[in-house]
Amino acid sequence: MATDPVCGMYVDERSAQLTLVRENRTFYFCAESCLAEFAAPEAHRLRLRRRLAVAWPASIAVLVLVYLLPIHYSGYLEIALAGLVQAYAGWEFYRGAKDAAVNRVWNMDVLVATATSAAFVYSAAALLLPGRLPPALYFDASSLIVTLILTGNYLELRTRERATGARRRLAALVPGEVTVVENGLERRRPIREIETGARLRVRPGERLPVDGIVREGRSSVDESWIAGESRPVDKSPGAAVVAGSMNLDGLLDVEATRTGDGTYLAEVGRLLTEAELGQVPLRKTADRIAERFVPLVLAIAVAAAAFWFLLGAGPTISVLVFVTVAITACPCAFGIATPAALAVAVSQAAELGILFRGREALERAAAVDVIVADKTGTLTAGHPVLTDAVAIPGWSESDLIALAAGVERGSNHPLSIAVRLAAQKRGVEPRVVGSLRVEPGIGAFGVLDGKPVCVRRPDLADTSRLSPGLAVVAAQFGSDGKGCSIVEIGTDIVGVLGFADPVRPTIRATVDELRRRSIEVMLATGDSDGAARSAGRAAGIAEVHGRMTPADKLELVRHLQRGGRRVAFVGDGINDAPALLAADLGVAVGGGTDVAQEAGQVILVRSGFESMPAVLETGRRALDKVRQNLRWAIGYNALLIPVAAGVLVPLLGFEVYSVLPAAGALAMGLSSSTVVLNSLSLRIRAPPGIPVPVSSVPVVVPGA
Repeated sequence: MATDPVCGMYVDERSAQLTLVRENRTFYFCAESCLAEFAAPEAHRLRLRRRLAVAWPASIAVLVLVYLLPIHYSGYLEIALAGLVQAYAGWEFYRGAKDAAVNRVWNMDVLVATATSAAFVYSAAALLLPGRLPPALYFDASSLIVTLILTGNYLELRTRERATGARRRLAALVPGEVTVVENGLERRRPIREIETGARLRVRPGERLPVDGIVREGRSSVDESWIAGESRPVDKSPGAAVVAGSMNLDGLLDVEATRTGDGTYLAEVGRLLTEAELGQVPLRKTADRIAERFVPLVLAIAVAAAAFWFLLGAGPTISVLVFVTVAITACPCAFGIATPAALAVAVSQAAELGILFRGREALERAAAVDVIVADKTGTLTAGHPVLTDAVAIPGWSESDLIALAAGVERGSNHPLSIAVRLAAQKRGVEPRVVGSLRVEPGIGAFGVLDGKPVCVRRPDLADTSRLSPGLAVVAAQFGSDGKGCSIVEIGTDIVGVLGFADPVRPTIRATVDELRRRSIEVMLATGDSDGAARSAGRAAGIAEVHGRMTPADKLELVRHLQRGGRRVAFVGDGINDAPALLAADLGVAVGGGTDVAQEAGQVILVRSGFESMPAVLETGRRALDKVRQNLRWAIGYNALLIPVAAGVLVPLLGFEVYSVLPAAGALAMGLSSSTVVLNSLSLRIRAPPGIPVPVSSVPVVVPGA
């Protein structure tokens, strides 16, 4: 059976009348209220805010009249204020109870509506029919219960909206309009009108709007969001491109092969929708409990009232017994505070760019004792940096960088940007090179003092002209996993440039923090052993594994699990997907397509490996709070329901019911307040971590 995404109740798909299709997925609802809340969360949020704007002032006023400033005829003010709360703010629960009755299910709304109505109706009868019932009024209980639970529903909605915001930001990667080439002419059209087979023109600096095949042009494309590879990918006719990728330095004509909901980017959007629904809703756990708890409580209330009536207690005492049990047992601790601990933890993590997909992810995060991390894009900066500049005799390093920066002045290729930034950082003035031109996928060219100069890929240069020393250096760059460019002037190769994607400076501090928490960190990368060892030294990771295929990473995870370890795998590429799925906790960095296809349990939307201490600590702290709240809620109900049902009558007589309803309402309120405050205490101290946004596209420095 399907599950209602709002309240968590089971729905039979065969007979369900209320459905909604979103992101190519059908959702089923048990009631119109759930459908309305899911379909239009903003309207529902505004409606809840309006009801809370009435409920809180009215409830506080009732509490003041009852406990601080009782005045003559205050009961009539209380009934007016509590009636307003019951009729306006509490309408949500009456509507939910009606829908539950129609669908023959039990939910929290049934118990809330029953308990608050019993308290309100009894209090109204006691006030308006003096002398027939004990003069005890419980308007404070009825209004406070409604207000507290309505507040919990509002917190749930806010948690969902945070996850939805991430999905909206991801969708913004696709431009609203694109350039279509028809019969050789360019036309601007909305992206929603583009169909498979359309020919699109994508200029430098624009994002690819569709998945497709390059038909004309050459360019470098930043696809780091797909596989975490920081080096741009050269594209030429016949190459595949993916929506959301950035075209860097050339004009591309692309034939659309997948558009709209069929693109990789749309799959990421569907993942974030699942992440949104995966946040533990404030009512979901409560309604599962309510399926058994609500009828049990009502049965106890009716049985206790009937029992004392048959023993001669009379109708007044019997009504008081029913009201006392219903008020005392109202499971606000189950309905608000326990899921609230999870919602507070999830929302706090979301502010750091961490999405937990439900309670299971929190539980697994709390148990992790070893982390296996990919390198590229996970531990590294995410963009190339010039690390080496080796020149022939007679040329200094500064001379080589000055020439390269002058030639690269006309290119926005990431390697060109790295050269210009290196010159700027070292205080090197670029040479004035004329006749600049860029050949996408090949290199940058110009003229200096009448001689042709260029910076190009080594595989496109005549490497036989490399001096023996430069040949050794270039070969070493390759074995170390570094990128390499050849610098030429005239017919001479005057130097080679080495590029790497360095480990971020904050990674070592993160690894040290995890080690202090007795969490072991390992590195598993497809790069060479030399590159793996270099990254391990920079990150402070002792155990490194290089040249790892996807199967090797998977086997490493399983080997650790067979040894009794609880493994978290952190990665961002398609080749990480098997390990992400097999790990006890799969943590996806960024928005790679592997995440879209297979869905890790935790998604780091805008932060990187630096957030891992926060991920693990959030899980541990949240489950600690859940256990504390559950122990309190179970203990409270186990102790006070028998008291409300009359276990003290043999000792204290029926006179105890002159105070038990009020005492039960007060105990219920204090119980709920205690666990709510305990849950919200998670906000007092933020989870540790060094969250650093990971940019998938290097920043272009104009004029650098």
